[in-house]
Amino acid sequence: MARTAQQGKNADETREAIVKRLKRIEGQVRGLQKMVSDERNCEDIVTQLAAVRSAIDNVGALVLNNYIQICSPHGNDQETEVYESMVRVVGVWGRVRLGE
Repeated sequence: MARTAQQGKNADETREAIVKRLKRIEGQVRGLQKMVSDERNCEDIVTQLAAVRSAIDNVGALVLNNYIQICSPHGNDQETEVYESMVRVVGVWGRVRLGE
C-alpha cells in the first residue's frame, strides 16, 4: 500500500504535532519535579500529575488515530499484516492502562 504525497505530508505534520506534545509533557514533568523539590502543596502536585496523565493519554490517542499513516508497514498490500499490527498496538496501549 503505497502512500500518496498528501498522506506523507499529513503523516509528517502529525509526527511533528506528536513531538511537540511530548516536549510539552517533558516540560510538565520537569515542573512536577520542581514542585516536589520545593515541597509544594500535595493537592497541586496531584492536579499536575493528572494533567500529565491526560496529556499522555491524548498523545496515545493521536498516535492510535493516525497509526496507519505513521506506523503501518508501507509498500505491502497484505491487509492481514496491517490488521494484525494494529491489533498488537491497540493491545499494547490497553495494557498500559491496566494498572489504574
